[in-house]
Amino acid sequence: MTFQQLNYLVEISKCGSINKAAQKLFLSQSGISIAIKELEEELNITFFIRTNKGVTFTPEGREFLSHAVSLLDSKKRIELMYSNRSGHTTSTYFSVATQRYPFTQDAFMKFTNLHRDETYRLQFIETGIESVIEDVSNRSADVGVVSESELTEKIIGKLLDSREIEFHELFTVKPCVYVKKDHPLASKDSVTENDLKDYPYITFEQTEGVAIDFSEECQLFTTETPARRIIINTREAAVDLVSVSDAVTTGSGLLVKGISPDGIKSVVIDGQPDIKIGYVVPKDTALSSLAEEFVNILTDSIRESIAYTESLRNA
Repeated sequence: MTFQQLNYLVEISKCGSINKAAQKLFLSQSGISIAIKELEEELNITFFIRTNKGVTFTPEGREFLSHAVSLLDSKKRIELMYSNRSGHTTSTYFSVATQRYPFTQDAFMKFTNLHRDETYRLQFIETGIESVIEDVSNRSADVGVVSESELTEKIIGKLLDSREIEFHELFTVKPCVYVKKDHPLASKDSVTENDLKDYPYITFEQTEGVAIDFSEECQLFTTETPARRIIINTREAAVDLVSVSDAVTTGSGLLVKGISPDGIKSVVIDGQPDIKIGYVVPKDTALSSLAEEFVNILTDSIRESIAYTESLRNA
């Protein structure tokens, strides 16, 4: 068994086919096929089944793949640790993909600060849930941060299963509407879907044809959509607009001290299913030490965000 064979196997899993992996690695398809066949014979294992549409990994193949990824990751870290130690070699590499949540940004900032004395390459990707899952699936992100609810978990669960990704719940919160502090709804203990219909409603830009289950907001307005809608693509633009207008948007309701604008608060929406917030990682793959560290920081950031949000509601 060689690291080269392991690298071929991991690349095939990312690309979904031997041909695409060969193209990406600038190698012949036959060369990769022979190398994988030799490894299968050496270990007496079948990694995947070949089909006209690509490859489908067997259960034992998926299990072996998790070990291969771990071995290659360890190899990379050892090489980075001991090669060119006097230069600017990266010793810490970590990437997180997330839906538009301020608490993930807070966790990433704290994580970066902990590694400030190291050489590193850290990446923060804020995007929609489909892209988060895709980034985790193709290993461009070590951890993804997403949410689901009773209304969305079935279709999101199918997508996760198809990508060999699993969801780990951290917290459950009530869906909320974000409003500015002097908004007519801000003084209420809770609101209903009907209370929101008279105000401009902000939604995040969504790819045409994508199911509503992947929208960033709560699934409201089952009978009548708002007459005024504002479509944007960044969290900053959404919260800034909420803080200076009567426009509203919905979501987890969580705010972060020092990141969320002081001029907004969130109000619980009655009659809506709870939101489950958590992280996604490849199935049957143990968290790396960096991923485990980030998840612990993320858990603390969400807990602090919940406490801060409650303090604003009770003020």
